[in-house]
Amino acid sequence: MNWFIDAHEDLAWNMACFGRDYSRSAFQTRRTEQGTLIPAYTGDTMLGWPEYNQAKVALIFGTLFVTPARPGRIDPLDTQYYASPAEANRLAWNQLGSYRRLCEQKPHAFRLIGTQTELTLHLTNWLDNPPKENGSGYLPVGLIPLMEGAEGILSLDELPRWWDAGLRIIGPAWAGTRFCGGTHEPGPLTTEGKALLNAMAELGFILDLSHMDAAAAFQALESYEGIIIASHANASRLVQAYSGNRLLDDDLIRAMFERDVVIGTVPFNNFLKADWGKSGGRQTISLSMLADQIDYLCQMAGDAAHVGIGTDFDGGFGLQSSPKELDSIADLPKLLPFLSAKGYAQSQLEAIAHGNFLRVLQSALPR
Repeated sequence: MNWFIDAHEDLAWNMACFGRDYSRSAFQTRRTEQGTLIPAYTGDTMLGWPEYNQAKVALIFGTLFVTPARPGRIDPLDTQYYASPAEANRLAWNQLGSYRRLCEQKPHAFRLIGTQTELTLHLTNWLDNPPKENGSGYLPVGLIPLMEGAEGILSLDELPRWWDAGLRIIGPAWAGTRFCGGTHEPGPLTTEGKALLNAMAELGFILDLSHMDAAAAFQALESYEGIIIASHANASRLVQAYSGNRLLDDDLIRAMFERDVVIGTVPFNNFLKADWGKSGGRQTISLSMLADQIDYLCQMAGDAAHVGIGTDFDGGFGLQSSPKELDSIADLPKLLPFLSAKGYAQSQLEAIAHGNFLRVLQSALPR
């Protein structure tokens, strides 16, 4: 069965800002939000529990994401801004709590995963009783918390508390943080950043390089003793009209593959063709371009063992900024025929869809 792990979704941010209920259909959410400011701000949602099941998305990495307050970048619809580490800490803990409440109140739809035992039981359920195409037998989606931007970690002494609460993956940057440079704000690891990585490795956290500036990412690849991923990032070389430090250049990709990093490729139009809005719009962006990204990375790696999918759906964009074949995450399996056409075998498709990130989890999660 082709099933999926989605390595990056900002569910908690959306629940906090817009009150989205991901246990219902994406299309029900869209109807509810019609006539509000939400679609114009963040786009029509791509996510909902029925659609996860239709696509057979069995596991997602759900982020804790809070937005740094920067002049001119504060929107009244975004309630998750912080101006200090203390504010970031409060918001991040609230978001982690929202995942716990979601799983407690909607156990038919979502289940927190923090250990090997929980992962095995969850996947056994999915593989033994897969959801039916007619809508019957829908299963809960496994949710593994990922902190995107670590400003909310007040001190290294707090890290064990985050671990005990179920956090398993940390990305030190979104924009620049006190730990390292990030998107639009370049810079290397700071002294605090180096200390954070050492403490993360001791506890067993997975390190997410996404959004880290290349200088910091290279340092992390050299020094981090734990497991490393990039939950959502594409190769910059293939992206027409791209400039910036958000996507991955070839030298960094090669260094990542030397460390056995799995990269989650992103079906976000801006990360497939940066000027798409001015050069033909959504109809010019196809999942074939995501397949090109995947193939490019596989060719660089020399195998299909280092690439996955991190959709970043509902990460500040929605349907309007997604490839033309997609109406929701239910359509994610439409990617696979594009890869088959490039010669990828079934075993390689399974590795890309779920196997590579599953290998990471099986290596990193505690018993």
